[in-house]
Amino acid sequence: MAPGPAPATHAAEPARSMELARLVREEIARSGGAIPFSRFMERALYEPGLGYYEHAAIGRAGDFSTSVSTGPLFGELLARHACKAWTRHGLVDRPGPLPWIEAGAHDGQLALDFLSALRALRPDLVPRVRYVLVEPSATRRAWQEAKLRRFGASVEWAASIPPFDGVLFSNELLDAFPIERHAWDARGGRWWRMGVTEHDGRLVGCRIGLDPAHDAFLGAIPPELLDVLPDGHVVEHSPGAEAWWADAARALGKGCLIAFDYGFDASDRFRPGRSHGTLRGYSGHQLVDDVLASPGSIDLTAHVDFGRIQQVGEAAGLVTSELGSQHRLLSRWMAGDIAAWNDPGAWTPARLRQWQALSHPTHFGHAFKVLVQERPWPAPG
Repeated sequence: MAPGPAPATHAAEPARSMELARLVREEIARSGGAIPFSRFMERALYEPGLGYYEHAAIGRAGDFSTSVSTGPLFGELLARHACKAWTRHGLVDRPGPLPWIEAGAHDGQLALDFLSALRALRPDLVPRVRYVLVEPSATRRAWQEAKLRRFGASVEWAASIPPFDGVLFSNELLDAFPIERHAWDARGGRWWRMGVTEHDGRLVGCRIGLDPAHDAFLGAIPPELLDVLPDGHVVEHSPGAEAWWADAARALGKGCLIAFDYGFDASDRFRPGRSHGTLRGYSGHQLVDDVLASPGSIDLTAHVDFGRIQQVGEAAGLVTSELGSQHRLLSRWMAGDIAAWNDPGAWTPARLRQWQALSHPTHFGHAFKVLVQERPWPAPG
């Protein structure tokens, strides 16, 4: 089969970035001299045809690696878990589709790994699977359709989260929502919202006033903590990620939401080492000093505040069944299928390297967290 569309290389980046920077400068001028950082990040990542995720590659050839880019083992672990979940809830023994929804699928590689593993493990189930990719971008959907064409009617697309029973899964999606950044003014006893302006032809950071929505978020910080926060301390939050999780919770009938990402829980929100926030820019697997330079050619990302995401889900009636390290969850999944993994033939050198990357604390095992929230299925009867 001929290869389909794929993420573009870096060759066209300068022209794209210059055009996107021009559009950002025009918006700054229209907005009175500054825009919120969240708006800059939204355009830098998602501007149709120009944003980073409209052309970014992942893995060794791109700017960053993920659990998916380590190899197909991650998709196989998910497929094995899905089979167990479908069986546990009585879906395998009843007629009807077997649901699995992925959001933030990028080029569709995880879906390909999942479905390929399922075809090897339980080929009888593949015709019943309804693997739905939630994808608002026409560009990314084209990549996914080309990669997943071989699975035909087992794959469907939706521009937004449909009402569903089953599992909605995401891997490194929540960290890619635009963030709000706020800097503490210790002398003035107030927070400033961080924005972007233009100075001498360059995009630079600035401070802008707050609005009531941000006052509400920041007002929850205890006064005794503010007394010891250093001047300029930065806190971040992602209204978009929280709203997306709330939408997913409302769409969920019975089943669960699963999010893999790097982040922290509520107890770790104000770690002293994060006084400048967690915003990072990556290009060619290297940190970028100036995250405002070359919009559209740099991956912008920030740690997920899982404590706030957890609160959002619980407020929508979900029950938290897991919030811990990726290593802990994947190890438990593997232990639950120990017969398969005790087979000496299962551990080729390549698969062993993939497992180490997924689970070892110096790779993805510790920094990556997993949040699972459920609206339980009725007991099968």
